[in-house]
Amino acid sequence: MSRKTTRLEDIARLAGVSIATASRALNDNPAVNDRTKQLIWKLAKEHDYPFRRHMPAGPIGAQGTIALVTPRPQGREGRISDPFFLELLAGVGEAARERGCDLLMSHISPANYEDLSAALNTSRADGVIFLGQSSLHSAFNRLVDADHRFVVWGAELPEQDYCSIGSDNISGGRRATLHLARLGRKRIVFLGDLDPPEAMQRHRGYLDAMGQAGLSVDADLIAPAHFEVESAEASVDALIRRGLDFDGVVAASDQIALGAVRALLHAGIDVPGQVSVIGFDNVPFSRYSRPALTTIAQDTMKAGRLMVSKLLDHGGATAGRSERVPTELIVRETCGG
Repeated sequence: MSRKTTRLEDIARLAGVSIATASRALNDNPAVNDRTKQLIWKLAKEHDYPFRRHMPAGPIGAQGTIALVTPRPQGREGRISDPFFLELLAGVGEAARERGCDLLMSHISPANYEDLSAALNTSRADGVIFLGQSSLHSAFNRLVDADHRFVVWGAELPEQDYCSIGSDNISGGRRATLHLARLGRKRIVFLGDLDPPEAMQRHRGYLDAMGQAGLSVDADLIAPAHFEVESAEASVDALIRRGLDFDGVVAASDQIALGAVRALLHAGIDVPGQVSVIGFDNVPFSRYSRPALTTIAQDTMKAGRLMVSKLLDHGGATAGRSERVPTELIVRETCGG
């Protein structure tokens, strides 16, 4: 049969089912069992039936489909190859598989409200998980009024109407800084951008801990760095060239911490003998670096389960309350004892 002559009636006859059953199968209707659906889709493809307009959002038999969308610009640059992004993606993926759902990685990279709305309204998915807030807090609040089928990975911010799941960044930043203070470090650098909401909260935890430990905060030791090794390395190089005295570094991410370690070692500064360094994320390379990186771990598996559950069970933004995932201090070689 050619594509021009193949009709729905032909597919139904070849499959030995009624026309109504063939139609339901092509639309992934739950009234048709998976085995019959798979047979009918196979026949439709083999006989060039124009079926693609009927295709469901994901493979036949899935309980649902979740779209993943990464806004831009994030503090992490929105790169799929980012180690923490991959860890978070794995957490969401495992949770979706446990629920029998497919994941759809969207090409959309929203930069404003209209982009966010398009990600929801043009998707055939049951809901959307936005991996990051960027500067879109107000836009997400506005989106709640139009559509609530979404959950956001990120910080919990003032006057927030949408549901976000994220780590307790303030507690994590505080814990990292107090750990260095307990080791006797007094001139502690905070290394990272302050614009991304999560890094901003980690900085707040750093400030809280400095006050709690009775240590003064030197504005010269608040050093900017993007979420990448090279940026952090350049920032610490600049601190060293300026002759600034410091004996500890709290980094906003593991990549930033690794850049700090590289800069320090290149300058002949012993880690952790002269300067202790602590990261944030506990991505896989942190345990294999030399020296192995002390860090604040985020529970990406729990975060993934929470986001999927909020989306599927609570309707997303309006029905589910935001939640923070606890963080954990992982002590390794870059912080001594």
